[in-house]
Amino acid sequence: MRGKAVIAGVGHTIYGKHPGRDRISLIVEACRNALQDAGIEKDMVDGVLVKMANSEPSILYGQKVAEALGLQPRVGASLDQGGAANIALISYAAMAVDAGLMDIALVCYGDTPRTGSRQVYHRPRGDDAVFGWYATAAGYAMIHQAYAQKHACRPEHFGAVAVQCRANGAENPQGHLNKPITLDDYMESPLLIEPLRRDDCCLISDGGAAVVVMSAERAKQLGIANAVPVLGFGQGQESWDVHLRPNLTETSAAASADTAFKMAGLEPGNIDVAQLYDCFTVTVLLTLEDYGLAKRGQAGPMAAQGALALDGSLPLNTSGGLLSESGTPGLQLVIEGVRQMRGDARLQIEGAKTCIVSNQGGSMHTHATMILGNPS
Repeated sequence: MRGKAVIAGVGHTIYGKHPGRDRISLIVEACRNALQDAGIEKDMVDGVLVKMANSEPSILYGQKVAEALGLQPRVGASLDQGGAANIALISYAAMAVDAGLMDIALVCYGDTPRTGSRQVYHRPRGDDAVFGWYATAAGYAMIHQAYAQKHACRPEHFGAVAVQCRANGAENPQGHLNKPITLDDYMESPLLIEPLRRDDCCLISDGGAAVVVMSAERAKQLGIANAVPVLGFGQGQESWDVHLRPNLTETSAAASADTAFKMAGLEPGNIDVAQLYDCFTVTVLLTLEDYGLAKRGQAGPMAAQGALALDGSLPLNTSGGLLSESGTPGLQLVIEGVRQMRGDARLQIEGAKTCIVSNQGGSMHTHATMILGNPS
């Protein structure tokens, strides 16, 4: 599959608060922008793949979105893998296009947890709720604590991730939070679920995003010169809930990345820029290590020494990530990766030829990886 599929267009709404908007209207706006970016007409689309909305799961959601778009695609579906679903859907679109099941696909997502329901994020966690296990952050607090204890990772190491993502997001006028922080600000931010500080945690944002997927051959036929090739993709899954896992400091992101690297014919050292799922700061440190981009236990010092800065060895989340651009689950990272490869990102990394993107869902339950290349 290396290079057979491309992302030919990207689009999104402004991220943040959209009072009075429903999630499907945000998807329609994002899809319109993605099609305009690709320079193609809506009626050329024959695949609509949608990530299930976190705030309000719905049966036949893919068909409801297609109806709102005014399309009757050959393939329409929705998928729930939490935050890993968007890259998973792009990879399924790539394989379906290669198999001749469809020609051009829209992969899209939209939700309104900021101004609508955010119940999915703070709901009780099964029988363990009687012991105080509420909210998504509780599981990540356990993972954060385990990682910090095993690797003697200091708060400053986690803080370096937050500071860098917030600095990049401050330059993004369409992002949710345009406010940089210092390490002192991070250290003074309140504890939410110990040891998680407020600034360890991503935003909760309204917004929509979409990408156009087609074959490289089709993009050439249509004259889309800046279509970004998908060099590799992969997935992995932790089937057990957090408290049942024997190891909280290594995840199936490693298997996901291994599949993607093999498909792309690349190694971790070949990656120029990274857009890593940063729902919590510990997620970034774990992903760096699981992907082989940092040695075990060294991702924290790597971040603290500036390696993830725009002028570092591995620039991270150049539009702000979930910590600053948008708390929406993952498609914004793909879009920024595409822009980096096209050379039109706001904080463009000069000379970047490869970009790795991660998505993950639940409490590091599901993982999806994508490697993008330069159109030239």
